[in-house]
Amino acid sequence: MKDKVPAVLIEKWLNGWSVSREVSLPVRYKSGFKVDVGWEEQKCRYVFPVLNEDLIHLAESIEEPWVFLKVCAACSELTEILPDRWTVQPQGYLMMSENNSDKIKDRTLADTYTMETEVSDDGVYLIKIKDQNNELASSGRVVCLDNWAIYDRIETSQYHQRKGLGSYLFGELQKIADKKGIENNILVATEEGRLLYESLGWKVVSLYTSVVIIP
Repeated sequence: MKDKVPAVLIEKWLNGWSVSREVSLPVRYKSGFKVDVGWEEQKCRYVFPVLNEDLIHLAESIEEPWVFLKVCAACSELTEILPDRWTVQPQGYLMMSENNSDKIKDRTLADTYTMETEVSDDGVYLIKIKDQNNELASSGRVVCLDNWAIYDRIETSQYHQRKGLGSYLFGELQKIADKKGIENNILVATEEGRLLYESLGWKVVSLYTSVVIIP
């Protein structure tokens, strides 16, 4: 893992995430960024590439619920310094990949599943894998912006897990970016997702922690 995450990585990730989620694009906030999300249980999010006084002072000033603070740091670091009203979410991981094409080729989809691809007006590629009953089994998105590919909402329903759907779907998403000549791939993963992406040649750039006040 790198010692310090460049702010440009966070900006690229947030740009893609915002397009994928159809919310406002990020704006600078001191040493980090702010996104006005506008959801009932996520009003906005502040994201910082490093844990510093900007985040600490912001956390001390906020008392309203559903404002998320996110930072490239370990959960334990925030637990030690933030007021008790903040709830630390499970550990996340900022990940990137380069030159891992050999890890995603030659994967096959079982005959009982079908795959379809949709493209939004904003350039969001959505891949859906459905079972023989036409029920959604797995899905994921990739946004290609400024020679960056940002991956988001990679999900496989519980019943269809451990059948290779996640790795197949993700490989197909990355092939979309590869065909565009994109070499910079980035995402934020859960603990479970990290294991999948590492098997596909991705590397952890930094720990990534989220905190929120839950009423």
